[in-house]
Amino acid sequence: MPKRYFDLADDVYLPGRWELGHPLDQNGHPLEDPWQFRVGEPARFKGHVQIPIKKPGTPLGFSHAAFSIPVVHVRVASLLAEMAPNDVEIIPVGIDGQPDQFCILNATRLVRCIDDKASGEVRYWRPEDGRPEKTGQYRAVYRMGIDPSKVGDAEVFRTWGWTVALIVAEEIKEALERIGTTGAKFKEV
Repeated sequence: MPKRYFDLADDVYLPGRWELGHPLDQNGHPLEDPWQFRVGEPARFKGHVQIPIKKPGTPLGFSHAAFSIPVVHVRVASLLAEMAPNDVEIIPVGIDGQPDQFCILNATRLVRCIDDKASGEVRYWRPEDGRPEKTGQYRAVYRMGIDPSKVGDAEVFRTWGWTVALIVAEEIKEALERIGTTGAKFKEV
């Protein structure tokens, strides 16, 4: 039986949940390149990161800060570092008023596995779109499907060409559910 994979997303509809803001450096300035935590490679920024609370509410085990940067409770971070040590980078962050430790979850693997035929719809950047640096890349992927045979040994990864998606293997999904990770939403790909 082929291995199953799931898109791990932030459940933004949870009532009373917190909202996290733009990550800041040790001097309180917005990080210059917050996208670096969403491209499927190790982060370049190695200093202290502080994430402000944009809207107070219930802290979550998994949520997104600005730019859809995954932020996880240290318990979730520890589980992922144990189960997928070659796939993740755990970056401790400070969150004002939080006694618990939180971390940025940076998936450091990029896998070329989107299956256009198994997806609901895919769109590509074309030359006439006026973005030559993006020509040939995915512009949109709806109801993503992946080809599990192309994943290899990755357990947590970003999809090449559409790094919006954070994909986890079924074993990771089940482990996150077992420890009661709040804020996490899964959709099979």
